[in-house]
Parts: sequence; structure tokens; C-alpha cells
Amino acid sequence: MERIVVIGANHAGTAAINTILDNYKDKEVTIFDSNDNISFLGCGMALWIGNQISSSEGLFYCSKEIFEQKGAKVYLETIVYHIDFDKKLVFATGKDGQNYQTPYDKLILATGSLPIAPTIEGTDLKNVQYVKLFQNAKEVIDKLHDGLIRNVVVVGAGYIGVELAEAFNRIGKKVTLIDTASTCLSGYYDREFTDIMSKNLESHGIKLAYEETVTSIKGIGKVEKIVTDKHEYPADMVVLGIGFKPNSQLGKDSLELFKNGAYLVNEHQQTSQPDVYAIGDCATVYDNAIQKTSYIALATNAVRSGIVAAHNACETPLKSIGVQGSNGICIWDLKMVSTGITLDKAKSLGYDAVATDYEDTQKPDFIEHDNYKVKIRIVYDKKTRIILGAQMCSEYDISMAIHMFSLAIQEQVTIDKLKLTDIFFLPHFNKPYNYVTMAALMAE
Repeated sequence: MERIVVIGANHAGTAAINTILDNYKDKEVTIFDSNDNISFLGCGMALWIGNQISSSEGLFYCSKEIFEQKGAKVYLETIVYHIDFDKKLVFATGKDGQNYQTPYDKLILATGSLPIAPTIEGTDLKNVQYVKLFQNAKEVIDKLHDGLIRNVVVVGAGYIGVELAEAFNRIGKKVTLIDTASTCLSGYYDREFTDIMSKNLESHGIKLAYEETVTSIKGIGKVEKIVTDKHEYPADMVVLGIGFKPNSQLGKDSLELFKNGAYLVNEHQQTSQPDVYAIGDCATVYDNAIQKTSYIALATNAVRSGIVAAHNACETPLKSIGVQGSNGICIWDLKMVSTGITLDKAKSLGYDAVATDYEDTQKPDFIEHDNYKVKIRIVYDKKTRIILGAQMCSEYDISMAIHMFSLAIQEQVTIDKLKLTDIFFLPHFNKPYNYVTMAALMAE
């Protein structure tokens, strides 16, 4: 019986494990994970912290018991400390001190990512928090019951930072959001969209401290204030969300790495060792928007990479079709979605890129109720006319429309073809010349 060892059982690992166990009954699957839980949906942490969901129970979609019922051997709270790629052996130690030396025929690395820790004074103070694991979120929630925590400072205005700023505000905390950039969400949206989100945050009482660099965290025993290169802010809790890096320490000297340290994989999720696969946040992806290998850490990418690796590890050829980095966020009633690359990103990469923008109501003007404004931007290459990215925002749920743009980028569709794409009309849903069509028609 062929032996497959999987290291890591969050999104990518869980997808790979279930694919193998559900489709290949002749495989012996062994799972190692350093955590005490499996499949935690970290994207739900802000909802839990902000009391938008009542508990964390629904944030898990798999378990040790489910894997074992399907026939896998599962070792939680067990740290893999070495891999011998020549002898195909995995070395691990459990919390109880038990040592494991496990042989494999195929190995799948799903080691995920680690939060970036700033090298500044005060990160070891009490109430300085990271939010990555279930335990992190639970610790934050437990501490928030302390009535003495009134001022919360969130460092990092990416998706996690913005979502947490809203969550803390929802439960009555005074929130400051700090970032070195001049706006929020700059990796996903152009300024015309991020300004809308910034206004949304400010209108709900979030203090924005953009273009500021944290230099230290001060306090005696526990955090009392945070110091930037421009100001000081009172803080009873500081949450560090400045980004993540691939967790690729295992085998880093034996496997080829990408420029940011992620495991470099091919379209089958294979590393430079043919019997070793890497998936999820620890591995690269092929970015269809730029037609190059890149690094995009998203749960959706993780799940797809897990499925691809699982089938290939079981000798059923399956190629990844690449990704577009499709993503979205909902803060209070403002919904923003994007896919591909922004105009700023495209220009920084050397594209002769332009954007076509359009704003309109979702439905005809005679629809008097529940008719919201929508803003759209389509980014495309001026020379080839190929669509490179799209961004949309509204208080209306326009999220399904971004899937069309994701497919368009994947298939290298031109902005001109989009002009006459068959988009249905009914007043209950949209306009006969809706914002997608109009944005395309207005392209240069």
C-alpha cells in the first residue's frame, strides 16, 4: 500500500487529505499537525470577535475524528522537525514526548504561513496579540471581557486589519488603525476604491493613522501605548496584522524556493523533489493576470492546490489552471470585491495599462427601493486589450459579478469582447445596459 504523509491540516491540507481518503482507498495516509485542531476558518475570526456570530463552533469543517473514520492516522500537537528526502523519512515529536520516524512514498507539505513579527521594542508585553490561529482569537475574546480594555490599536490595514478594526468597534472599543501605506487595502484596490473604504471606516469612528511607522510599544508589564514616527496612541490592546510569510523552514535547504521563501511548485504542485508536493500558503501559485509564477496567500487558492496535489500524488494527472487572486471584503454595509491586479500594480510591473471606470445604480431608476449605486473599474493592457483586473464596490451584493472577471482573466479575454457579451436584463436585477457593459463600452 502506497504511503502518503501530509504535514499540516488547515485549508490546503484538509482539502488534500479528504480528496485522497474519499477517492483513493488503497492509500495509507498519515497526518502531522502542530496544532490541536483542524480546519479552522480564520476568515471568520473577525465575525466571532465582533459578536456577529455567537460562537466559534461553525468555524471548523473537519476534525481528527472525521479523518480517522476515513482511515487516516492523525497526530496532532506533533511537530515535524526534520525530513530526510533521500531516505523518504519524516521525523516528528509529539507533545507527550513520543518520537516518530515515518516513511513515505509521497509527501505533501501544507505548512501554511506565519505572521510577520516586527523587530521593535515591546512586542512581548501583555495584550500585544497576533491573530492567526483559533487560540489567538480565543485569547483576544477572553481578554476583551476585561472592562479595562477600552483602546485597541490595530497595526496593518490589509484585509485582516480592516476586518478587526470593524470587529473591535462593533463591541464598543475605541479603535486606531495604523499602516505605513497612504491608504488601506492597497494590495487589492486602487486609490479610487480604498478612499471609499477609508471614509467608511472613519464614518464609523475608526481613527486612521496612515503613513505612520510603529517604532515601539510601551508599557510596564502590559501595553499602555504605541509609538509611531509621528504620534503616540493610548493602547490597552495592540493587534499586529502586518502580514504573513510562508512557513517553509522544513527542507528549505533541499527544496527550491521562490524569491519570498515559498516552496516553488509546478502546475502539478510538485516541488523540485518529484515525490514532494507543496500546497497552500507555503507554496507558489501561477498568476494568470501576469502570466507568471507568484505568491498569493488565499484560502481559495489553498483548497484548489490541495485538490491538485492529492490527485497527482495518487498518480492521477491533474494540472492547476492558475489563479487570479479573487477576493472580497464586507465592512458594515460596504462590499468590495476584486480579481487580478490593480492599475497601480499593472503599471509597476511595466504594463502599458489603463482602466475604464463606471458608476451607476444596480437597477433601473424607476425601481424606488433597494436600488444601490455600484462602482466598477476594469483594468486592461492597452496594447493587447487583455483584461488584467477588475474592482467593484457597492452596498448591494455584487460579489457574483467578479467571478465573470476572474474567468475572463483566466481565459485572457479582451475588453472589446466584453462590450457585446450577452448579459441578461430584468428590472428586478439590473439595467439593460448595466455597469459591466457600459464600463467596457467606454474603454479607449
